[in-house]
Amino acid sequence: MRLIRAGLLLSAALLPTPLFAQAAPAKPTPNAASVTPLDFTERTLPNGLRVYAMRDTSTPNVSVQVWYDVGSKDDPKGRSGFAHMFEHLMFKATRNLVPEQMDRLTEDVGGYNNASTNDDYTNYFEVVPANHLQRLLFAEADRMASLVVEPVSFASERDVVKEELRQRTLAQPYGKLFSIYYPELSYTRHPYARPGIGSLEELQSAGIDDVRAFHATYYRPDNAVLVVSGNFDPKQLDRWVDQYFAPIAKPTAPIPRVTVTEPARTAPVARTVYEANTPLPAVLMSWHIPADRDPDIAALSVLNAVLATGESSRLYESLVYRDQLAQSAETFFDTKQGTGNLVAYAILAGGKTVEQGEAALKQEIARLRDAPVSAAELAEAKNQILTSAIRARETAEGKASTLASSVIIDGDPRAADRQLAAIQRVTAADVQRVARRYLGEAQAVTIRYLPAEQKPTNAPADPISIAPTVQVAALKAPADITVFTPAAEGQRVQPPAPAAPVAADLPRPVETRLANGLRVITVERHDLPLVTASLVATGGAATDPARAAGASSLSAALMTKGTATRSATEIARAVESLGGAIESDATRDGASVDLTVKSDQIDPAMTILADVAQHPAFSPEEIERARAQAIDGITVAYKNPAQLAGLVAGRAVFGDRPYGTPLEGTPASLKALTRQDLTAAYARTWAPSRAALILVGDITPARAQALAQRQFGGWTGPAGNAPTAAAAEAGYPAPRVIVVDMPDAGQAGVVVARPAIARADPRYYPLAVANTVLGGGFSSRLNQEIRIKRGLAYGAGSSLAAGRQPGAIAARTQTKNATAAEVVSLIAAEMQRMGQAPVPSNELDTRKAVLVGNFGRTVETTDGIAGLIGGYVVQALPLTELGRYTSEVQGVDPAAVQSAAAALLDPKAASIVVVGDAKQFLEPLRKAYPKVEVVPAASLDLDRATLTK
Repeated sequence: MRLIRAGLLLSAALLPTPLFAQAAPAKPTPNAASVTPLDFTERTLPNGLRVYAMRDTSTPNVSVQVWYDVGSKDDPKGRSGFAHMFEHLMFKATRNLVPEQMDRLTEDVGGYNNASTNDDYTNYFEVVPANHLQRLLFAEADRMASLVVEPVSFASERDVVKEELRQRTLAQPYGKLFSIYYPELSYTRHPYARPGIGSLEELQSAGIDDVRAFHATYYRPDNAVLVVSGNFDPKQLDRWVDQYFAPIAKPTAPIPRVTVTEPARTAPVARTVYEANTPLPAVLMSWHIPADRDPDIAALSVLNAVLATGESSRLYESLVYRDQLAQSAETFFDTKQGTGNLVAYAILAGGKTVEQGEAALKQEIARLRDAPVSAAELAEAKNQILTSAIRARETAEGKASTLASSVIIDGDPRAADRQLAAIQRVTAADVQRVARRYLGEAQAVTIRYLPAEQKPTNAPADPISIAPTVQVAALKAPADITVFTPAAEGQRVQPPAPAAPVAADLPRPVETRLANGLRVITVERHDLPLVTASLVATGGAATDPARAAGASSLSAALMTKGTATRSATEIARAVESLGGAIESDATRDGASVDLTVKSDQIDPAMTILADVAQHPAFSPEEIERARAQAIDGITVAYKNPAQLAGLVAGRAVFGDRPYGTPLEGTPASLKALTRQDLTAAYARTWAPSRAALILVGDITPARAQALAQRQFGGWTGPAGNAPTAAAAEAGYPAPRVIVVDMPDAGQAGVVVARPAIARADPRYYPLAVANTVLGGGFSSRLNQEIRIKRGLAYGAGSSLAAGRQPGAIAARTQTKNATAAEVVSLIAAEMQRMGQAPVPSNELDTRKAVLVGNFGRTVETTDGIAGLIGGYVVQALPLTELGRYTSEVQGVDPAAVQSAAAALLDPKAASIVVVGDAKQFLEPLRKAYPKVEVVPAASLDLDRATLTK
């Protein structure tokens, strides 16, 4: 994928289920709300291009997606990672488009673009204001027909892919487990065995002629699917598609297809590996499952939901909650065109062993084989899958992705609808049957993943690599490859002009108050049967005493872990049986409890939300369980160079001030927290007079008011304003340059950060625009300099965290250790340049469009709207901010941006943090910053502003 994504990039488990014989869960309401089938037209052009269109005039946007039936399984022999690298090259030049012009046509007008490479497909997708549809069709057709592959862009983008590999696989804890070892051990014959990211060696060996041959072989109209979804005129769309795509010739050569069949696994396979940067042991188990189009996928989907979705799921309840063996225990349901996998894994808790984790995973799989799931589990799983499907169709992009995936993976545009219908027919006997058929002990692959320091002396090597029997074909280049070059300046065909803009329909919040002061804010959206409920309150981690870092965060986490009348398990079961999931969280300035359910389930869901918010129990047993999980989570974060750099930068910028301590605490601070600390944190934040209930979706203000009165009318609490954070002393800590030495880190995390402003500051909008020029989006200055021009990182950007108090503005990236010092100098130079000269008007307009476009896409979903309004509540901003956001951004002029940047982006006031293998970059960094501080990772102390013990 082109842009940075957080996390391990795993397909999250779909659903939930109960485990203990406690109080009966809430009886699920019958499915009055259902998923409306996708409404589309389809046609096939004479050249073989399949075209699907879904019109939706309720949105001002349009999504354009082109999916090619080629993925990592089609990588040629000796060229693993090739399909993915080619995905990057598709954003370079064509005969008529200059490099990165796709970003000009999307991001610079308020849209965005991205792409991804799967084992079976490569997809390219854009969302833009609807008046830019013709321009996107022109561009997609041009890069299908006349991609220019030249040495400079090829070499630069290959370096970017190497940095992506280092970032996702080598630097990230467990990166090798999921990206490399899992596929390599799962297959003995099929090319699915090869990691999609490839290897540094094979990426380096690829040549430009290989790239051209790959494009000529697979990037052709009869191997592609075009999906357009959103606000358009159908007849005009047909004319444009005929104009731009129909002239592309269909090659005469056949398309090479992988025809290898993976043999059934008849004996268990197990390996033990030891890897650096592994904070906690892990165990992963996988079982082959049939192709996604197989009828058994419906029952396996329900099985997967029962096993690992939500906090009432079997894996969570047994491994994480009851036995406290794992910091996390999840699955991912990896279905494909061919043989896929059901994968279950556990990141073990501190002090637990892989043997314990493996035994627990096997026990839960055996339970599925040995006895039918309960009726409650079955209903809960189906309800959750239904809600998930509705949420996936909230946007034009979501609907387009659902349809295109069905076409490429299943060969049927109606496959997603057909599978949902099949899921509703699944019985408990079906679930047990597929468990017995596919999840036998002899069919399992097991990977035990341990820290390198735990490897016994003289332990025999047990490596994981691709089986020598994996069958991979060599790439046979077509005989008549056309090598395209950029058209001469006067001969280049320019994209068509945009049409008249389509007006956006902004949310219209309606606010009332209960007698106890609780604000009730409703936004009606009746296009889908969904409601998001968010209860937010002001207070948060900024009010935590200095000695109690993490108190508000842990207190918020415990709100869903038991009330005066419900246990944690009962809460999870009750909400998840309705198809939802309840989450509670704290920020620096507030806290929230959130859930999204089908609209016919909002009444019982609100009963649970109200109980959680008003009557948390903070039982000693739950405190200890949550404390241990939090400490394990932080232990994992400390092994990620980028995450650790961000935590250190916060301490360096703010010292002992409220925003300086880690939001989620440290292992030491969490261990010291008492129950009184946690109840005090709850009391500092949660009271009706400083809270708001936000309801967005298929609900009227009158019904919202009645629900709020019924559930919260009796809520009492201390009156008055929310407590403020400790008064900030004058000035900030002096800027520092800090290196955290993490020997053998796979990459270096770099952060350059300094104090900024509060959200209510009049300079907020000029600084927000300045930040977007600096590091907001693919076309920002930082990404241009660091990724696009030099290939030094997978991505680079900046962020503005403006809170009730002044927050930080931070630029950040990840790069190979050897170039960390160079990247620091590039970031500092770009920050300095922002205040030295006005931003040219054309560049400024594009960066404003990024902000406006991001805002517009946020208000397309119920949880997006609720999140925006919740932020306004916590920051004490009026709800009219929703209506004025766009005009405020568009009204910022170059002088205001330069003034804000000169005052608030000058790097001389910034602290610099680099976390990585110091021996590779310390000397060049020290030449630029002689006072650099070096702190060994093992000696780092985030409980102290000094950062050392």
